[in-house]
Amino acid sequence: MTKLSLNICGTFSLGLGVLGIVVPILPTTPFLLLSAACYAKGSLKLYHWLLANRLFGPYIQNYRSGKGIPLKVKIVSILFLWLSLSYSIIFIIPLISIKFILLLVGLFFTGVILKQKTYRSRLHGSV
Repeated sequence: MTKLSLNICGTFSLGLGVLGIVVPILPTTPFLLLSAACYAKGSLKLYHWLLANRLFGPYIQNYRSGKGIPLKVKIVSILFLWLSLSYSIIFIIPLISIKFILLLVGLFFTGVILKQKTYRSRLHGSV
């Protein structure tokens, strides 16, 4: 029963991580790391599948090994974050207080993203 619960939690977390790719305010990395942790305890088959996945595997492995987040991922994340927040602030949210809160949320998450170590692959000439 515990392994089943861990696998369900891992799959739910993976779904949130995938959703976080397209919803800028939803963080991707913590959900992917939680999925990996759940799968490691619940199903080695799912764990190995996740790490071998061409989209998520390198991302999880680089983050867990301390290499950081690729520069392209940082740029795209910040770009989508501010595009969606700007649209909401300008066209959707009528209250100035909520607009201000969204601005603060954007600044906070931009800081969180920029604070993460940047991974540069050796293929691009960095050491």
